[in-house]
Amino acid sequence: MTNISSSWSRKTKKVFSQALQRKTYRKDIIADKFQLLIITQFYPPDYAATGQLIQELANHLGENNVQVNIFVGQPGYAFKQKQAPSIEVKENVKIRRSKITQVCSNRIRGKTINGIIFTLRAAWYLFKNARQNDTVLLTTAPPFISIIGYLVNLFFKLDYVCLVYDLYPDAAVELSVISENNLITKLWNKINTIVWQKSKKIVVLSETMKQRIIDKHPTISSKIAVIHNWADADWIKPLNKQQNWFARQHGIDRKFTILYSGNFGRCHDLDTVLGAIKLLKDEPVQFVFIGAGAKHEICRQIVTNLNLNHCLFLPYQDRVNLPYSLTACDLALVTIAPGLEGVVAPSKVYGTMAAGKAIAAICEPHSYLRKLITDAQCGAYFNNNCSEDLAKFIMTLVSNPELVVKMGDAGRNYMEKNFTPQIIAQQYCEVLDINLNLKNADIEKYYEAFARKLLISRSFIN
Repeated sequence: MTNISSSWSRKTKKVFSQALQRKTYRKDIIADKFQLLIITQFYPPDYAATGQLIQELANHLGENNVQVNIFVGQPGYAFKQKQAPSIEVKENVKIRRSKITQVCSNRIRGKTINGIIFTLRAAWYLFKNARQNDTVLLTTAPPFISIIGYLVNLFFKLDYVCLVYDLYPDAAVELSVISENNLITKLWNKINTIVWQKSKKIVVLSETMKQRIIDKHPTISSKIAVIHNWADADWIKPLNKQQNWFARQHGIDRKFTILYSGNFGRCHDLDTVLGAIKLLKDEPVQFVFIGAGAKHEICRQIVTNLNLNHCLFLPYQDRVNLPYSLTACDLALVTIAPGLEGVVAPSKVYGTMAAGKAIAAICEPHSYLRKLITDAQCGAYFNNNCSEDLAKFIMTLVSNPELVVKMGDAGRNYMEKNFTPQIIAQQYCEVLDINLNLKNADIEKYYEAFARKLLISRSFIN
């Protein structure tokens, strides 16, 4: 907190000092900050990327005088931790967790049940605390949670912003879980229209996701803001593979290494990658897979059956190891399965850029990844099922180590100019109408105004 200005009157300074000594008024000062409530099911110690991004965003906003209140679920994807504290408080960030532990998180039915239970718990929490917040930010984890934002807005006029990580019901339709003409699909699209029309803003992760929404819901186009994910360039830094303990520990510091890190989900194209692996089985390269997901066991089985010995599978790594696992390669893979463009947006691309690694993206011709890679000049992109083109690109890089370094450096530079936490937090503040750029003088004026309010309070001045 800034020092009290010498220009203040003696009486004002005295009142302000007395206020600080009383808990009631310290709480009032906190309450005078912008109160942002974030509701999302996944949050560290879960290793889900969405939760980690929310944590970084919350911490950055908290460091800039925003009071961030977060309601999250208990861990469902953590390594050894099934239960986390119900309440955690860090400067300007307060985390409240649901008391209900998640069950069967690796199965679709279990995920659905967990999502419904969490939504009910979040609704109860939001209805109790609606008047204490200025705006609520609702993610798509779980996908139907934005409905409670609509209901709370009806009852309490609380503004809500929808953050779309994955687009539903489009994802379910593209993965053939339900059909386009299914009653559930039609109802879901109708609910989306109602919820999004009432929202203050809708944040999406790519231009293709924005266009996909506009195609179905043209009346809300003015509400949609594109804000990319990001990576912390001060935490994830380029590191020579030969000097990387993680690479040495797993014996991947000697050959040209291609890394796939993250979720092996149904939204990702691993068939094209496996095709390239087969073509390169006799070349001096190795493929490293880090993570888990629906396609993980299928990939392992194919590699084992075909006796492809140049592949290594590792589990998800602790978050503290991420700067080392992402830099333990020469080329990183980012993929989106056919039909899923604009439905999902892989967050791993930003961490890869921060790590200073070249990128090979497998995606559809209209993918936002193509423009990103072209603008950053950090790699190449390929159509789905074009394993031969991917294999040729890999061998081109094997014989041109200078090109590998050039692409990695270009990606790092582009990321530092466009996708740091500071830049992205400012974009969120614009959407949420938060003034993040308070100067010391402005903060001092803020506290002076608060003290003057106390001066005219009859309950405080006798």
